Amino acid sequence: MDISFSAACENNKVAILSILKKVFKDTDNVLEIGSGTGQHAQFFAENLSHLQWQPSDLLVNHPSISFRREQYIERKQAQESTDSVNFLAPIEVDLNSLWNLASAVDGIFTANTLHIVSWSLVQKFFSGVGKNLVNGGMLCIYGPFNYQGQYTSESNAEFDLWLKERDENSAIRDFDSILLLANSVGLSLIEDNAMPANNRLLTFVMN
Repeated sequence: MDISFSAACENNKVAILSILKKVFKDTDNVLEIGSGTGQHAQFFAENLSHLQWQPSDLLVNHPSISFRREQYIERKQAQESTDSVNFLAPIEVDLNSLWNLASAVDGIFTANTLHIVSWSLVQKFFSGVGKNLVNGGMLCIYGPFNYQGQYTSESNAEFDLWLKERDENSAIRDFDSILLLANSVGLSLIEDNAMPANNRLLTFVMN
């Protein structure tokens, strides 16, 4: 089995958790969009034991997510924990399609996705959030953003060039454009948190 690994996930998970502990303190069910390697899902489920963490991605990434879920379960068993397994089995969510969720959620998280997918999929992401996040629910988006059309660092400018050479549909998104999309589906910005490596963590609430 080919299990993928992300150094970025390992580097940013603690900083992200410090924000999620506050934002998701009253949250019961979090849907993660673009779970990738499953490293974030594993770490956040372990450290946010009061909620159910639902990873999702295209089927090609499910083996890595399932592998880390099994690791999580084995560790729980070794500790003889009586807590229920709050790292759920991955589901398929394709931003091109309607999200096939059993029910609406009160939390959604995504990391390092909006600059990878095309702008049309960014728009569809927010449409999906609007349909599946309950009133009062929280949305957290982690990644790099531009402000007033300007890069926040030279490294982000270089990263954006690399993204576009890799895929012309990828690009660091502009904060104001993201804010307009969020507002259009009923989301209001709560915080724009500065994060390590010139990234941000945007938190929204559904009105």
